[in-house]
Amino acid sequence: MAKITPPELLSPAGDLAMFKAAVDYGADAVYLSGEEYGMRASAKNFSLEEMAEGLKYAHSHGVKVYVTCNTLPHNEEIKRLPQYLEQLNSLGVDAIIASDFGTINLIKRYAPNVKLHISVQSGIVNYETARAFYDMGASRIVVARELSLEEIKEIRDKTPKDLEIEAFVHGAVCVSFSARCLLSSYLTGRDANRGDCAQPCRWSYSLVEQKRPGEFYDITETENGTYILNANDLCMVEHIPELIAAGIDSFKIEGRAKSHYYVAVTTNAYRAAIDSYISSRDNWKVPEWIQQELNKISHREYSKGFYFGKPKNAQTYKSGGYIRDYQVGATVEGYENGMLVVKMKNKFSKGQEFDCLEPGSKPFVFTVKKMYDETGEEIESAPHPEMIVKIPYPVPIKPGSMLRMKIN
Repeated sequence: MAKITPPELLSPAGDLAMFKAAVDYGADAVYLSGEEYGMRASAKNFSLEEMAEGLKYAHSHGVKVYVTCNTLPHNEEIKRLPQYLEQLNSLGVDAIIASDFGTINLIKRYAPNVKLHISVQSGIVNYETARAFYDMGASRIVVARELSLEEIKEIRDKTPKDLEIEAFVHGAVCVSFSARCLLSSYLTGRDANRGDCAQPCRWSYSLVEQKRPGEFYDITETENGTYILNANDLCMVEHIPELIAAGIDSFKIEGRAKSHYYVAVTTNAYRAAIDSYISSRDNWKVPEWIQQELNKISHREYSKGFYFGKPKNAQTYKSGGYIRDYQVGATVEGYENGMLVVKMKNKFSKGQEFDCLEPGSKPFVFTVKKMYDETGEEIESAPHPEMIVKIPYPVPIKPGSMLRMKIN
């Protein structure tokens, strides 16, 4: 059996809690944004001080850090960019992700010690474009989401072997080409290409043509209209072998604007799936528990995107909302005298069944038979936000583990 180099697992971080969850749950690299120049203005994002803290934590665990500078900066923003790039260079980030040609030139000039990754915003769909970016100094390209696995394989075969290929494998999908969209700018004045998308593709629409009698375009799926632009989420966890065979070096999870719970679950699931395939290979099938995990996060219906040609089950027309069946009841803070010390996140009571997500492990279930407050007094429920609760349990559970509850 030929040896396979495992792909990098690249996880998102919108704040330090998400960042540490990504590292703790098995990411090989984390991508984030500073307070400007990133495509997720709705996320909290990172100050330089927070970035430095994250870098120290990641590098101490052998994890890389990539910073996004992938907006299309206007004149007033571009003049501030050199100083920021010098700061990123000094901090020691591992790579900067960019799409704008002016930004790319500035990165080479002001952050010479940092690798250059070309963003999905660049819309790379052929090997000539990939080679052109390589010639400009890129060490990695993020291929467009509109490509099939066969097309990615051809790009891999016809580009230098030291040019890495990164591709999204999980998360929300933008209905516009490579996330380049003007809809938000026109409808709300918020520029999607500068990280401030209002997500109008998730709104409900009705089509009316008053000047063409007899040409009625009925797109109504419900009495409230239809979600004609509402792309389903991407999920490729069942197809680890095909993704590796196509030559993809880095598996990217979308979600910098989501929760640290989302990051923990998706990172843990894809880490387990990759490791499972690498260790077994022959007749591999994704373990059922991994598939179930990805249904325990808030998500839209899942799709395979364009990886196998024209998308099937690509959009949901009845709703722009999420499927959400689980919530976090508490997080594990420590273990003392035979008891888990947990911090309450959502109200729970004695008798609650918890589904525990522990870093690097298959989830397991246990029931709270007794519970105590900080003073040691037995209590029936935990009604106060962030209160500390002690739960008898025979063995320690790693700090940072999440105790989940099924939503009825």
